[in-house]
Amino acid sequence: MECGQCGAGLSVPRGARSVQCAHCRGVTRVHRHGAVGFFMNALANMGGGVTRPVTPPWLREAGYPRVHGDKRALLVGIKYSGTENELSGPINDVKGMSFLLTQKYGFPEECILTLSDEEQLPYRWPTKYNILLAMRWLVHGCRSGDSLVFHFSGLGGQVEDEDGDEVDGQDQTICPLDWELNGEIRDDEINDVLVRPLVRDVTLHAVIDACHSGTMLDLPNVYKLKKNGQPEWKVHSPPNGAWKNTSGGMAILISGCADTQMSTDGIGDEHLPMGLLTYSFVTAAFFAQRKPTYAQLLATIKAIMLERNADSRVNCKLPAPMCSLVRKVVNFSGMQEPQLSSSERFDINREHFQL
Repeated sequence: MECGQCGAGLSVPRGARSVQCAHCRGVTRVHRHGAVGFFMNALANMGGGVTRPVTPPWLREAGYPRVHGDKRALLVGIKYSGTENELSGPINDVKGMSFLLTQKYGFPEECILTLSDEEQLPYRWPTKYNILLAMRWLVHGCRSGDSLVFHFSGLGGQVEDEDGDEVDGQDQTICPLDWELNGEIRDDEINDVLVRPLVRDVTLHAVIDACHSGTMLDLPNVYKLKKNGQPEWKVHSPPNGAWKNTSGGMAILISGCADTQMSTDGIGDEHLPMGLLTYSFVTAAFFAQRKPTYAQLLATIKAIMLERNADSRVNCKLPAPMCSLVRKVVNFSGMQEPQLSSSERFDINREHFQL
């Protein structure tokens, strides 16, 4: 069952009358009709014609949009205004993603939840609590055929792994607006809230434009190109054997850089700066003439990122043809590149990208 206060999943011992949540420490009474609720939810998740589960109190009180339809998205953009970490692109990133989803992929505006530090309503400020709650809104009641999108543009970081599930000993993190007060959100938490609840035939696409974001969802398969240019999937399983996969659904992450890399902010028009990944992703997806394969989409994103990054790193005042040649021979090794990870392996040269 779900925690009545924060919405986290709870394991209920047989015969228990109440259970305490490990996340918020709140106590929830166990309803005797739990078996009926379980099968109703199961049928809804299987697309068996049953309506979606009743919206729980924690979700109604948050004021977030009612869950309906088969497409919904959570977009988070944080500028950290007035701090030494202030960014210029995240607000435009969120607007660009919203435009792409509504105009290209048919997402209803009322099914897109936006959190940013320019929102007027407190429940839409991107605090740690609000972001985790909004993530639960995104996956709550998901069922067969649903397409979910999570986008984050802001600061990313790394902290020491505490539970032995990272090969490199580092957890990747995103920084909410109040991260200095309440802490960062670890990849373990994101995986727990966004990935594991995905049931059969539900697809989640996450686009994360932040530093150290390569494996931000802790998905078990990471796509790499070998030195000879051939693609391969690498296993990214936790050393401690922890379960990091879905409940039958599909999760795909497109991130702006590897876990060891930094991400670029402020790309594009000087009056409308954006994050490098978001700018490249929105441009590549919106102007694709036909449904691109994942390989084609990644190649286009990479090409745009390379060109934009070259423009920002080489202040070339030579004639255009010679300037282009200079950019080709300048060593840009270590430049951020888009990363792809997934809950399942698939042929990226055959599978078409669709939201």
